[in-house]
Amino acid sequence: MDGGSSSGGNFKLYEQLELQEFPDKFVIKSVEAPDQGFVIGRRDGAIEPLNADSSSSKTSTIYGVVGTIRLLAGNYLIVITSRIEVGKYLGFPVYRVTSMNFLSCNQVLKLSTVQEKKDEAYFMALLKTVQSTPGLYFSYETDLTLNKQRRSKLIGGWMAKPIWKQADPRFVWNKNLLDELIEYKLDGFIIPLLQGNILNFQVTQLKFKDSPVALTIFSRRCTRRLGTRMWRRGANLEGDVANFIETEQLVEFEGFKSSFLQIRGSIPLLWEQIVDLSYKPQLKIIDHEQTSNVVERHFHDLFQRYGETIAVDLTDKHGDEGQLSKAYANETQNLPNVRYVPFDFHHICGNSNFENLKVLYEQLSELLEKQGYFLVDAEGNILEEQKGIVRSNCIDCLDRTNVTQSYLAQKCLDAQLQRMGVLDSTESISMFDEEYQKFRTLWAEHGDEVSLEYAGTYALKGDLVRYGKQTFGGMIKDGMSALSRYYLNNFQDGIRQDAADLISGRYMVRRDGSPRQMESFSYLPVASALLIGGLTVTSFTLQQAGRNAHQFMTSVLWAGVTAGVAAVVKANGRQFCSRPRLCRLVFLEAEDGDASSFSWRSIISGKAGMKCRIEGWSEMEAMELVKKKEQQQPPLVFSSLGGMACECKQFHCLPDL
Repeated sequence: MDGGSSSGGNFKLYEQLELQEFPDKFVIKSVEAPDQGFVIGRRDGAIEPLNADSSSSKTSTIYGVVGTIRLLAGNYLIVITSRIEVGKYLGFPVYRVTSMNFLSCNQVLKLSTVQEKKDEAYFMALLKTVQSTPGLYFSYETDLTLNKQRRSKLIGGWMAKPIWKQADPRFVWNKNLLDELIEYKLDGFIIPLLQGNILNFQVTQLKFKDSPVALTIFSRRCTRRLGTRMWRRGANLEGDVANFIETEQLVEFEGFKSSFLQIRGSIPLLWEQIVDLSYKPQLKIIDHEQTSNVVERHFHDLFQRYGETIAVDLTDKHGDEGQLSKAYANETQNLPNVRYVPFDFHHICGNSNFENLKVLYEQLSELLEKQGYFLVDAEGNILEEQKGIVRSNCIDCLDRTNVTQSYLAQKCLDAQLQRMGVLDSTESISMFDEEYQKFRTLWAEHGDEVSLEYAGTYALKGDLVRYGKQTFGGMIKDGMSALSRYYLNNFQDGIRQDAADLISGRYMVRRDGSPRQMESFSYLPVASALLIGGLTVTSFTLQQAGRNAHQFMTSVLWAGVTAGVAAVVKANGRQFCSRPRLCRLVFLEAEDGDASSFSWRSIISGKAGMKCRIEGWSEMEAMELVKKKEQQQPPLVFSSLGGMACECKQFHCLPDL
């Protein structure tokens, strides 16, 4: 059942598959090698070797197996039902997933309880959300997770290994879904998908003095801290950060290949920004004894992978952002192999002064020249190596970050083209209007794709990348995107976060430990109805107020009710927002004293004047969790949110504790 074929010594996945549906099983086999395939039972999801052919009532073509996932009722098989070729990477075709299907491999649901059926319905709703996930890429003939420089140093025979074994697990979106396929050694059917990892794969043909140059922007999103804009901020205790993306600018000319890497990622501290209906929720830094270790782990990992790091911090230097930036600077000042560079983007560049980034470039030029880029000739001889990395961040690592990365990429592209002999030492891509516009458009579209995955909308400040200045049309687009972000962050991202937690394995479905109270009452419709009704009645009665005092008092009464409802909504904003429901929050209630630095057991048992409430967990389940977590280091630390209510500040969900 190993499967797979060899082409020129390289491992190749089965490209076109046939799905046969029987009453008791699904059969998946290769079209090009009909004797290769497997069977998965529809009653229990058990995988078996391919057996003798038999007639099927329904046969369809699929283009890959994403993996399997177990919910309350049993297993589901995830398959790719349509794809589109988007280009080539190093000569190998690359495809984007355009549709997926989830095949039920169980018959247990009809025997489930009412609560289990409700829970399963919610899980299935999350899988439908996953079906619409943008930016899923794959190739049948090569691994897409390794950049050009890493690939050049692979040992002989590496490309002959199954593609899933070649891949960097950080960048495999369906890593959690592949376990059963790996267990049964179905190597020829195991496709590593990259969600948000190749967020934009486009090859633009540039032409300088009749010399054709191929340019590719290639991004890979890390899955270690996968999630949405407001529900995944900062780092976890292992040093993994939200919205971490490796971006590769690949230039190809007459057999020469040159690669320039940049990375982005959330500020590697423990911090949060929980939605509460305000346009810009308050940013809170979590005071934790492990903070320094978190930062050190993060940059140590970067050094091991990329070399010395230039940490470009684009956040504001005042307000909440300023406090976070200051804390970041303090934590990095004594770290080896890290150069922290603050740059207040909003203050220096504003909304229209793209060229003011030259101030930043002047600070970095010597360091960038020392780091260099990767270059190989047509024979594969290494001529240059990139010896470090630029790590850029703002708050979201989206808009300001993309503008900055595109500027640095432009400067490196000039150096790459000059080194290849396409341009002479006095020329720049900006001197070729048509080609320069193609380059800018490519980076602007890249920024949109990155933003769609994390924030759900197009990037802001796209005009700065496309045109170097803000346009009126761009202002309108930015305004619409900002409103869309507000709506999604407050009213949709809880579900999107649950979908990410489920598919990534961060939340594991268990029949004996499924979260209770998954259905949560939404106060938003009631509050909205009261507000709209109050405003309507107030407006109507005001029109009649001039007729008598009774109408005037009625107007005052309804205006007061409306204002009261608005005040209640504002004061309890978090209760009206969409929140993740799978990975539950942990709350503490202090009877007296501060709720900080207590052990798990003393908190759960009520000692030290503490009571613990874990949403959806019984006391016995909480105690079982304590037994597992009590001996782990570092210990969990709680910090006060003001008053006597305290919230777990280390993470937002139990599986991360």
